[in-house]
Parts: sequence; structure tokens; C-alpha cells
Amino acid sequence: MTGPETYAPSEGTDAAPPAGAIGIAAVERETGINKETLRVWERRYGFPAPWRDATGERLYPPEQVHKLRLVRRLMDAGHRPGRVVGAPVEELATLLQPAPNPLLNPGAPAEAPEIAACTDALKQHDIDGLRRLMSQAVLRRGLAGAVTEVFAPMTTRIGELWMAGDLQVFQEHIYSESLQLVLRQAIQALPAPAAGGPRVLLTTLPGETHVLGLLMAEALLTLEGAACLSLGAQTPLGQLVAAAEVHRSHVVALSFSIQLANRAVHDGLTDLRAMLPPTVEIWAGGASRALRQTSAIEGVRCLNGLGDITAEVTRLRELLESGL
Repeated sequence: MTGPETYAPSEGTDAAPPAGAIGIAAVERETGINKETLRVWERRYGFPAPWRDATGERLYPPEQVHKLRLVRRLMDAGHRPGRVVGAPVEELATLLQPAPNPLLNPGAPAEAPEIAACTDALKQHDIDGLRRLMSQAVLRRGLAGAVTEVFAPMTTRIGELWMAGDLQVFQEHIYSESLQLVLRQAIQALPAPAAGGPRVLLTTLPGETHVLGLLMAEALLTLEGAACLSLGAQTPLGQLVAAAEVHRSHVVALSFSIQLANRAVHDGLTDLRAMLPPTVEIWAGGASRALRQTSAIEGVRCLNGLGDITAEVTRLRELLESGL
């Protein structure tokens, strides 16, 4: 990596801080990086380099807050602070260029009309309008079309807007809660699956808090006639195995964002495979680079995207019907 960027904060009280500078509590809210970590980085890496106001309180210029957002995203992806905190912003942006992620961008237009409309509603704090637009997308395109053509690429877009500072953390949370509400209502309205079909248990591993990808997969699985049971996020492995046994699951489906480090993804899948009976399949999908960069784990099916779900359910149904 290239040499670290240098920052020259003003320690005096006479110079005015840059316009838009915010305090350390606001930085913690904006980036999710706690105050003590910010202070440690300041001493250890020379970044961030806050200004000081007349009372000695730290003030962080907008460009440093932007860089901290990038650092946070990279740490969620498994990078160590020592590798990224002192790197130039341009290099961080390059590292954040995602691997092709068909789960969250399955070939739909980057700015479909619904995406732009929903984004505008979110920026204007129109929560009712946002949810109405999401529901209309389901009615207009059908649940499968809404998921693959609107909701999946829009989720990527919302993350990009947050990273650029165009959305606040609370707005990203509102988006997530709104989409979960709309998807659950749509799933609930689907007819019950026929008896004897595939039974799929859905969750994320400990440390993986993102559930939107999991919920979108559940919607498509249910449309394909699978009986789905979601455990939500962060199920301990032992409890996951117990649930699969009690509910006689044919598949454990896991979603991985970039939040978990690659090693944690690989180790978690390896451990789970060893704990589950060989007759229970593991399906893994999501944005994590580990699913595409690590060598395949025997007995784990890594889905390339939401588009794989139909074929996988068809394959499994035929396998169950054959009695093998």
C-alpha cells in the first residue's frame, strides 16, 4: 500500500474549525466506531486528526468522517485497522470495489424507476411513502420480480449512499425495517407449501447481523414451494443444528454480507458442515468475498445469486422424490 495520508489538525483555539465539523459523539453515531477506538487510532496511527474547539473538545472535519465510513466498511469486510486507517482515501475506495455480487445485483438496472423513487422518499423522511412504493413494486412486478429487479439492487444502492455520506445511519435502518416489513407481508400472503416439499431453515452465523439478503432468499424459496423457517440473525451453531434436527430440515440456508471476515465465514461453514448430518445440505450465498475466493468446502453449496434458487429447489425436490 502507499504511504499514509498526513493530517494537520489545529491544536490552537483561535483558528476556526472547518465548516461542517462535528463532535466525537456525532462521529460515533455516523460511523458506528466507538469513541475510545477513535482516540486509540488518533494516538497509534495519527488518524483521525481532529481539530479542537475553545474548550478542547474534538471536532472532526467532513472529509475525515467520510474516510472513517470507508474504514468501517473495510473493517466489516475483514480488514485490520493497521492496514486501512492510515491509507489514502483513494486506496480505500479501490479496496471497497465489490466482487461481482449477483445476489444483491442480479442484472437489474442500477437505477430502475422504483429505486430512484424509494431513495427520494427515504431522503425526504417519507416513511409511509417509502413503504407504499415498495408494496407497489410487489404488486406491479410480482414478488420475484420485485426482489430481483428492485429490492436487491436497491439494497446495494442504499449502502453506497450511506458510505458516501448521503444517508445517515438512522435512514439506513429505516430502509431495512421497511423492506423487512414489506417482504414479510408478501411472504405471509403466499399459499402454504404442499406437504412433502423441501424444508429450509434460514439464518446467519454469529457475527453476521444483516438479514435482508436472507429475507429476499426466503421470499424466492417460498415462491418455489419450499417450506421455510427463519431463525433470524446470529444463531449459535449448536442451536442451529438442534433446530435443523427438530424441524427435519433438508437444507440450512445461510446469508453472508461483507460484515464477517473471510476466515470467520470459512471456519463457520466448515464447523457447521462437521456438526450437521450429511443428509442436510448447506446453501450459502451473499456478498461475502469468502464465498468466491476460498476453495470450495465439501458439502457446502455456494449459490452465485438469487437466480440459482429455482434450480436448486428443483434439484432438491427431484432428489427427495427419488428417495435417494
